[in-house]
Parts: sequence; structure tokens; C-alpha cells
Amino acid sequence: MPVRSYKPTSPGQRFRVSLTYEELTKSYPEKRLRVRIQKHAGRNNQGRLTVRHRGGGNKVLYRLIDFRQTEKLGIPCKVKAIEYDPFRTCFVMLVTYADGEKRYHIAPQGITVGTSVITKQKAKVKVGNRMQLENIPVGFEIHNLELTMGKGGQIIRSAGSASRLISLEGKYAQVELPSKELRFVNKKCFASIGRVSNQDHNLVSLGKAGRARWKGLRPEVQGKAMNPIDHPHGGGEGCTKIGLIHPKTPWGAPALGHKTRTRKKWTNRFIIRTRKGRQLIKTEQV
Repeated sequence: MPVRSYKPTSPGQRFRVSLTYEELTKSYPEKRLRVRIQKHAGRNNQGRLTVRHRGGGNKVLYRLIDFRQTEKLGIPCKVKAIEYDPFRTCFVMLVTYADGEKRYHIAPQGITVGTSVITKQKAKVKVGNRMQLENIPVGFEIHNLELTMGKGGQIIRSAGSASRLISLEGKYAQVELPSKELRFVNKKCFASIGRVSNQDHNLVSLGKAGRARWKGLRPEVQGKAMNPIDHPHGGGEGCTKIGLIHPKTPWGAPALGHKTRTRKKWTNRFIIRTRKGRQLIKTEQV
């Protein structure tokens, strides 16, 4: 999808870059597949601020997405519309099954209205179809990948992302994630064929602070611009350095490069190569 830049008729238009939304075919969501979600502005159940820079924004309706799709195993469906979803970076597609039920799925890149897709253990390898990893040819791009059998797609769901199936050996498949991490995934897990839609999302520039406020994002302020009581970096005369051996978070913990993971997770044994290129295990060990 191409992007659109604007003439600098105002400061907000000068750096604005937006999508043209040529792929979208419907403006309003399906009534039975939308719910209203209560906003919390970053507060927990005690009313305390736990996530900063949240609040305000336009009212939006949440679309109920079927990430699992196995409840309709073997039932073909047809794409009726491509829609915008304010809760995710990619587009969603409205599908109608042969039994008449409508559901939302993540829309892959290049899908068009009228295309027939299906979810089966073994199906035709084409964009939009969903099947088990053991039946997908090596080298194909996949998205909406399961990590636990039956749980539904958990990763590779953001705009323009895709993984690649590297090999099928033994009980597990080797999948290269968008971060270049290489890991084992059970061959019985389901994945969808193709790349996630809206791959030009990273080219979008809001252009002004007001558009961020419409999205429910509040301003961020550097710690060194605050007072000492508000941030460990605060205080000093004018624009000074933070004056610490190591940068800190607003709560005094080490930041910027400090590892915050306190223990090794048991799922580490499925990582063959980290996203930084470090080899963790050999394929013969599993």
C-alpha cells in the first residue's frame, strides 16, 4: 500500500506521512463482532498509575479476532471485506463461513475480497490458508503462529511481519522469527500462510502531537528535565548530563542495557539462535 505525504501548509502537515488505505473495502465493523472496552488510562484496580503516558484518545470499539480458527476446521470461508482495526497495526478481514457464521481474521498481504480460505491440518498452500507446520513446505512465509498447541496464534501478528519455515526434523519445526531468532516449534502447531498486511505501517509519521493524543498517548518528558524529587536524572543548572555512573529508571533501577530478566525460563530450551546471533543449542540436542 502506498503512503501519502502532504504539502507543508501548516507545522502539523509538514512532516505528516499517512497511509492511503486503498485496500480497505468497508468503513464500519460488524455489529456482532465488536465490543466496547473500558479504558483505564494506565491505572490498576487501586487507581494507581502503573503504565505511564496513557490517557485520553478517541472512543474505539474492539474487534473480536479469531486467532485460533480451529473451531471451524475443514469449513471453507470467503473474504467479504478488508477493514481497519484501531487496536492493531495490521488490517483485519471479515470472512463468512459456509454455515453462515461471520468472523474476523488477521488479513495477510495481498488478500482480496472474494478469496476463499480454509483451516485444515493439510490444505492447499496459498495466502490466507491455515494449516499445521508439518504440512507447510520449507521456505514459505508464515504468520499468526501458535507456540502452544490449541492456544491459537500468539506471535507474528503485527503489520508487515512474517516468519520463515527453515526445516522439519523429528518432533519440531525450525522457524526463523522476524527478529532473526531461530527456535523450535511443535510441528502440530498451526500457522497461516503469507505475510501480515499493511507492511508500510513503519513509514507513517504522525506529524503533530495532537494525533498522538487522539490515539490515547500522552507526552513523554526526559528525566534530566525534571526536578530531583521526580526522577534520579533530575536537577542541575540548565541542560546538564545525568551525572550518574549508570542511567536509572524513574524508580531508581538500572536502565539502558541492564538485563532485567531475573531467571531463565524453561522455554529457553527451544531457542536455537538468539536474535543477536548467539548459538544457544545445537539441533542434535533436541
